[in-house]
This record gives sequence, structure tokens and C-alpha cells, in this order.
Amino acid sequence: MDKNQLKPMLFSSLKGYGKNQLVKDLTSGLIVAIIALPLSIALALASGVGPEEGIYTAIIAGFVISALGGSTVQIAGPTAAFATIVAGIVAKNGMSGLATATIFAGVILIAMGFFKLGSLIRFIPFTITTGFTSGIALTIFLGQIKDFCGMTYPEGMETIETVDKVKALIAGADSFNIDAFIVGAVCLAVLLIMPKISKKIPGSLVAVLVGIAMVKLLPLEVSTIGDLYTISSSLPKFTLPDFSFASIKVALPDAFTIAVLAAIESLLSCVVADGMTGTKHRSNAELVAQGAGNVASALFGGIPATGAIARTAANIKNGGRTPVAGMVHAVVLLLVLIFLMPYAALIPMPAIAAILFQVAYNMGHWRTFVSLVKTAPKNDIIVLVLTFVLTVAFDLVVAIEFGMLAALVLFLKRMSEESYIKSWKYVNDSKETDPDSDETKKKLMEIPDYIRVYEATGPMFFGAANQIEQIYFKDMTKCLILRMRGVPAIDSTAMNSLAALYERCEKKNITLILSHVNEQPLKAMKKSGFYKTVGSQNFCSDIHAAIERANESVK
Repeated sequence: MDKNQLKPMLFSSLKGYGKNQLVKDLTSGLIVAIIALPLSIALALASGVGPEEGIYTAIIAGFVISALGGSTVQIAGPTAAFATIVAGIVAKNGMSGLATATIFAGVILIAMGFFKLGSLIRFIPFTITTGFTSGIALTIFLGQIKDFCGMTYPEGMETIETVDKVKALIAGADSFNIDAFIVGAVCLAVLLIMPKISKKIPGSLVAVLVGIAMVKLLPLEVSTIGDLYTISSSLPKFTLPDFSFASIKVALPDAFTIAVLAAIESLLSCVVADGMTGTKHRSNAELVAQGAGNVASALFGGIPATGAIARTAANIKNGGRTPVAGMVHAVVLLLVLIFLMPYAALIPMPAIAAILFQVAYNMGHWRTFVSLVKTAPKNDIIVLVLTFVLTVAFDLVVAIEFGMLAALVLFLKRMSEESYIKSWKYVNDSKETDPDSDETKKKLMEIPDYIRVYEATGPMFFGAANQIEQIYFKDMTKCLILRMRGVPAIDSTAMNSLAALYERCEKKNITLILSHVNEQPLKAMKKSGFYKTVGSQNFCSDIHAAIERANESVK
């Protein structure tokens, strides 16, 4: 492990830092801040909190994560992946419950970094990350139909879960507002057209400005952020949440979810950034920074944050190459909060919904999802669809738990199918018309009838241990050779089956010989005492030595 794995990239980046790079970082930081502004507000509203909380998160978590992070270009802030989770926590436990969960999630992330668990991200199957990402995208899309169409949910109906929101949408269909739909449709069209006109001007900013102009200049009855929320330009204040035993007990499951998702999202973003810049991130330092950023965000009124792939990519494309760009982005947002925040009250809710529609589409990876369904093995498709459905129908915790369980069970099933023990084919057992022909003898090694050879292939673990029990002997068998060159590993269950096989051999006065035992299985056999019981003389380096040993033992 690299001794610098916990060292922030900022310290390494500042060596040889020059004026040219400073100008690029300042420019990139400004552009990314302009992109992040409407997104932060939109994602905060989708998370069930006020617009200020989104800005607070981008400022505080964005600055801390850039300053302490393990990536030179990562931009952090509120992301769509957290929206439905945060909304559910706020609805159940309020902002205090969210703050407690976020702080403990930060502590978990810091611990993961210090225990050097950054590399464990590779153990989460691609089908699970694709499944829950697509599921979150669909929940965001369904959750924004209400504001896009200017609808209201019927009074008294629960709308925490996605299924409940769909029921409420159907029940409140008669509240459809054509004015809101027109504003939303125009803003969505702007978002789709702007990249074709100019890739340097953020489409989300133009969509917001167009939406404000439509509501102000045209006779349209459309709700704005100011109609639903009290806008404040005050600086974030330090607030210590409730740390009672009861609140911690309630918050821990949510904290675990936030921590896992933050780790996955941030490290995936780092991997994407590495591919774009040709650099290499420090995963453990990034986890520590994510933890510190989330703790700081929660203490100052923010919501969970993680690395944002879209904003990180924008930073790279605009010349940002050091953490300074991310820190500049946070400072620019702070200035916006102080001087321009009251104008956020003018933003129409359908414009926010249109931005989130685009976010949902971009994060959904629908082409990847469809491609996996068409081309992936059946087991992977099961995990993908299961994770997707559970994310939409229930929540991310249930989806990840059952997704990982299903992936593990199906993996073990697949491995057990790849692990087998087969008897060698003997000349006398051959289906050849002439077993004594030269061609047959060339194919099959000549060994005496009193030697029985079995060849094991694949890892011998509890899922495949029953294969050992199926080894049988003939009446003339005096020696049993178990060839293990294809067995990379063995567990205690398989060792127990081997011990039972040895006892069966002892009862029938058959010598058990093992050929070409690999390093891990040999180590396990020595540790369990099996090696000593069988005898070192009955462990041979290859099949020829094993056959020679078998002949010696019979003589």
C-alpha cells in the first residue's frame, strides 16, 4: 500500500503550481459553480429540503472534499443519487434526524479510509450499481411529474414512497395545470437544444432564466420557489443535532446507506476522472475527505454530498487540473448565496422539474441497462432487475441488501457448477470399438486396474463439497489418487469431506494419494492435520510420481 494513500492530492498538486494553471483553475471553478447553482437548488428541492440547504452542501462539502480529497479534479456536492434517500429520511425523522445520520455516515467513511477499504468498491457488482442507479433515476423522474405538470397531491395521502407518489399522481390528475406544463416543456426543450448551440453555456442556467422570463412576462399561473419556500441569503450556522441513544439507533441504518452510496458514487466518479485525465486517484484519501465533507455539511445545515460525475467532467473539460478548481467553485457559490440568493425565489417549479428530468435521464444509463438485459448471463440479469425493482418499490437499503445477497447466492451456484470431480476414463471403460487399439492407448495413460484416479477442478468450497462424497471405488481398487492441480482453494467444509473420504479409504484398506496440491489447499491441509494423517509420502508433485507411489504402496 502506497504510504501516501491518505495524503490529500492538494498537497501534491501544489508542487510546481504556476500562474497558467491558476488561471485555468479559476476559470473552471467559475464555470462549474454556474453549472452547480441550479443543480444544487433542484436537488435540494427533490430531497425535500429548502434551496439554501443545497447551496450550503455545495459550498461546505465541496470545499472540504476538494481540499482533503484523493482526486485532483473531483467536484463534490448534492447529487441525484441521494435525493430519494434524503427525502425519505427528512419525511420520517426531520432535518435533525438527517443531520445525525449524515454525521455518522461521515464517521463511517473516515473509518473506511483509515482502514484502507477504498479498493473494496470493486466487490460491488456492476449489475447492482447499474440497477440501483437506474432505479433512483426512475424515482426522481416520477417524483418530478407533479411539479412539471403543476399538480397537487390530494390532501391526506402519504407520498414518501415512490409507489405512494404514483397513486397520489393518479388521484390528483384533475389538478393538472396547463400553464405549468408549458413552462416545463419549454425549459426541457432549452435543456435539450442548448448543447447543440453552445457547450460552454450551461443549459440549466439558460432554462432557469427562460422559465423566470416566461412567468414574469406572460399571463401564466405557475408556482415558483418563492411561493413554496422562504428564501434566505444568510450564511450557514453551526448546529449540533440530537445525539441521544434513541436518535442514534434510528439514524444508524440510514447512516450506513449514505456512507455506502457516497463511497460508491465518489470512487466511481474518481475512476471516470482518471480515465479522462490519465491520472490516478487515492481512494482512501478520497473516502476520508468524503467523510469529513459530510460531517461538515451536516453541522452547518447541509445534506449528504458525494463526488458528482457530471460536474467533475465539466471541471476537466474546462481546464481544471488541481483541487484549487473545486475550492474556487465553492467560494463562487458562497458569493452567490450572499448576493444573489433572493433571486432564486423567482425560479418556476416546472423549470426545476425539467432540470431534474434531464438529471434522471443522464444518470439512468438506460442504454447500458437495456444492453445488459439483452446480452448479460441470466444470473446477472436477475440481480440487475431485482435491484432496480426493489429500489423503485422500496428503497436503496433493501435493494442493496437483497441485490448483494442474490449476487452472492447466484455466484456460489455458478462456482459450484464450475467445481467438479471426475474419474479418469480407463481403457477398459472406453467406448472405442477396439480398446486395445494404438489410437486408444495414445489417448489414455496406461495404469493398473487397482489404481483409481479422480481429477478435481475448481475451488473446493461448501457449495461443491458434495462432489467429494460421490467418489466411489471398485472391488479391485487398492489405491485412490486425487489429482488436484486444478483446485486453487479449499475451505473447511471441503476439508471435512476429504477427511471423510480418507476414513472410507481406511475402512477398505485403500491408500489415498494426493497429486499436485496447490499452495492454499496444502496450507489448509497442514493446518487441519490432514497432511500428517495421510502422510507426507502420499503427497506427490505430479501424476507420474503419484502413480509410482501407488505401485510402491501396493508392492
